[in-house]
Amino acid sequence: MKFAEFICTDSIQVSLKATEKEDVIREMVASLRDAGQIAPEEFDNVVKAIMKREELGSTGIGRCVAVPHTKHSSIKKMVGTVAVSPGGVKFDSLDGQPVHVLFMLVSPPDDPNEHLRALEHISRQLRDEMFRRFIMQVKSQEEVCQLLEEADNNMYAV
Repeated sequence: MKFAEFICTDSIQVSLKATEKEDVIREMVASLRDAGQIAPEEFDNVVKAIMKREELGSTGIGRCVAVPHTKHSSIKKMVGTVAVSPGGVKFDSLDGQPVHVLFMLVSPPDDPNEHLRALEHISRQLRDEMFRRFIMQVKSQEEVCQLLEEADNNMYAV
């Protein structure tokens, strides 16, 4: 699997404004909505689904990273986005540290294997220290896209 298969590059944000978990999730879902990936009338439902998943356990996996995700019936094709918070976000992370890099994934409920493959791909890349360091330093959407393309081409082999 490659980032190019599911990341909506038009929705990538490199300077999140929100500093609290739900506000960040709302901001990221709004970026997917604004990019035409989530129907406007489903915005609140997708946010609620992601927050419900967060109640099961934080997707703040440590090392300044979170991967909020959900499956939702309004989604016909898996879609993801990336956001960077230079100041950090309170995300109830496993290590108690603020989150600076977020990968969001929203998938249709009828293809759990694809969802798991994408989550595994994201987590594998985020385990690479160089990849994490680079993505925390990006200043533009284009820089994120370039970094994801490099990862897709195995430049950050884990």
